[in-house]
Amino acid sequence: MTFQPAAFLRSTLPLGLSDLETLDSGRYHSIWVPDHMVSFWPDSIWTPEFTDLAISSPSPHRHLDGLAVAAAAAVLTKNVPIATCVVDTVRRHPSLLAQTALTIDHLSKGRFILGLGSGETENTVPYGFDFSKPVGRFEESLKVIRLLWESDGPVDFEGQFYHLHHARLDTEPYEGRFPKIWIGANGPRMLGIAGRYADGWWPAGAWTPEEYADKLKVIRQSAEQAGRDPMAITPANVNFCLIGDDAELAEILQAPLVKALVMQMPAEVLRQRGFEHPLGETWRGMQDIDPALFPRERILDMLDKVQSEAILSVVEHGSPQQIARKYKAYADAGMRVAKLLDYSGMAGLKFAATSAAKVRQAEDELMRLTGDAA
Repeated sequence: MTFQPAAFLRSTLPLGLSDLETLDSGRYHSIWVPDHMVSFWPDSIWTPEFTDLAISSPSPHRHLDGLAVAAAAAVLTKNVPIATCVVDTVRRHPSLLAQTALTIDHLSKGRFILGLGSGETENTVPYGFDFSKPVGRFEESLKVIRLLWESDGPVDFEGQFYHLHHARLDTEPYEGRFPKIWIGANGPRMLGIAGRYADGWWPAGAWTPEEYADKLKVIRQSAEQAGRDPMAITPANVNFCLIGDDAELAEILQAPLVKALVMQMPAEVLRQRGFEHPLGETWRGMQDIDPALFPRERILDMLDKVQSEAILSVVEHGSPQQIARKYKAYADAGMRVAKLLDYSGMAGLKFAATSAAKVRQAEDELMRLTGDAA
């Protein structure tokens, strides 16, 4: 397989479960279900003053439990794998993750992928979870999940974060195969963990094909060192993009929610491209987002400082055909599965209405370019 698109099933209201029949048709490698308590969009710009999306939805934070939505998708489909993209290991104990993953795998008859990550501020800190040492906690969670899956009878475990005493999980895996684990990883430690444990990989930030290839190389080296087959790890990606012609892009880039994409970009990423980050030189992107800490004044100041050129220097943009050609370079760098995530839909209802069709055109062209067109 050179390339195959993935689909998103949003976990926000209103749910799109009626689309599952189409997503189960064979076109998609897998369906990815996000798992959030909140979105990164600040409340202060989710108002009719800034976006007409606020007219159709009163809040950007109407999230349902991602694992529960994945379970529903599992019983409403027959063919396509269902993946969480991703569940953090801060809010859920690994014993619960191990049991829930087995449950959904049985419901799906072996099609569940447990997508895991180390967590983000916005989903943990406001709720009182301990977000210190997230990477160490993440790796220990993986050890506990594997231990419970693979052990016969009660087990003991004494770790830094978790302690098991005569714990057991006797539920057998579906047809003798445990669910696959895909990992969202970006930094050196997380990439190393992915190489040791993962069956698939999502980068939490790979903004160029070259960076994607470099990170994939680290993962494969880690897998080799752990005695694993490095080529058995599926390289995936969430490819952020803005799809539109020149006139559309000019309008899209003026939308406050599109300008707010800069919040996901680390200052270092913009600095490498010659731009200053409007949130300061130490801003770390997704790791630092907490919508509750962004009052109207700070957001307005940020929006006033956002340069369209800075966003375009990071986010791929253009027509569906141009987007496909740009992401062909990621496929050449090793990417095998990806969701093209068109953020132009955040420019308002007009663009949201045409986004899905544009994404499908880009997917079709990318599959043609990679030789995987049906």
